Amino acid sequence: MNDTIISTDLTSRRLLSLDALRGFDMFWIIGGDVLFRRLASVTDWRWADVVAGQLTHVEWEGLRAYDMIFPLFMFMSGVAIPYAFGSRRRRGASRGDILKKVVIRALVLVLLGLICNGLLKFEFSNLRTASVLGQIGLAYLFASLITVYFESFRARMMWLIGLLAGYAVVQLFVPVPGVGAGDLSPGGIINGYIDRMLLPGRLYGKVDGVQTFDPEGLLCIVSATGITLMGTLAGSVLRDGVGSGMRKAATLALAGALTLGLGLAIAPWYPPIKAAWTTTFNLQAGGISLMLLALFYLVIDVWGFSRWSFFFRVIGLNAITIFMAPRIINFPYAAAFLFTGIATLAGVYGPVLLIAGSIGIKWLFLWFLYRYKIFLRV
Repeated sequence: MNDTIISTDLTSRRLLSLDALRGFDMFWIIGGDVLFRRLASVTDWRWADVVAGQLTHVEWEGLRAYDMIFPLFMFMSGVAIPYAFGSRRRRGASRGDILKKVVIRALVLVLLGLICNGLLKFEFSNLRTASVLGQIGLAYLFASLITVYFESFRARMMWLIGLLAGYAVVQLFVPVPGVGAGDLSPGGIINGYIDRMLLPGRLYGKVDGVQTFDPEGLLCIVSATGITLMGTLAGSVLRDGVGSGMRKAATLALAGALTLGLGLAIAPWYPPIKAAWTTTFNLQAGGISLMLLALFYLVIDVWGFSRWSFFFRVIGLNAITIFMAPRIINFPYAAAFLFTGIATLAGVYGPVLLIAGSIGIKWLFLWFLYRYKIFLRV
């Protein structure tokens, strides 16, 4: 998350904990989820069932661990903003220079998102324009603009409060024609109404086979800016906060607990809905993200127990690479070619070994890039 989309160097001021947490987050995308679900299906291990139960998305309302992957990634992109901007300022970059890089990065991510959605097939009438990478890029852009023009912690905090409160007002009190106000169902929520009216292309979310909303739609991008902005505040605490590392970790943990508590308190009247990025979803996901960052920072950067995190840091340093690579490289085929014999001997555990083999090949691919300092960044 430094200056360019492609870099061959790392700064000495990187937070090892941030790279490790990003890698931990991406681990579940590159096969960790499938690994544990498969493990639960072939064993009678209670803990595996519990973990597997958290590795599916809720249908609409609620929050499971699997629903944290996307918002946690966006939160971490925000954490890196004060570090990246501060580094550029020290090298003499102007505000215009910083904004130019931010805009380019956002546009590249939107383009990569369209490519992931099938842009190169040239089937434009069926192209989904909203995307995970597009939402990351645009939310990063908006959070960066706020950070550039409102550098103080207090000003950004006020922006965050205003953004989350304003978004709640829109979802709860602005009426949808033919539906009314406050309808948080997939077919009646205002996010879907705006997506159907303004968002070009195919929508992801459907009700009874009819396209009604997109979980990375227009209003969702606005709301997701909140958790990215929350990340910038956490990054400022770590980079510019006073006191020891222990105190900074405690500050983040306390802020996370309070944020999560507020989200839980409001939830009975205004539930967390990931597909609509409700304010309560932002609060709960943001609170958990703050506490996870505090834990990783304390263990890795403050206490210095970092060796165990190397596995995750290799993944985290090339998160976008491994997000894009499976669309080009057939990792499961390589795993089947190398490990089918061993998997056959393993009986019911064979599928587990094949999944683990695929993850291992992906990691070795990333380790090769790490070894030669090649990094595709967000």
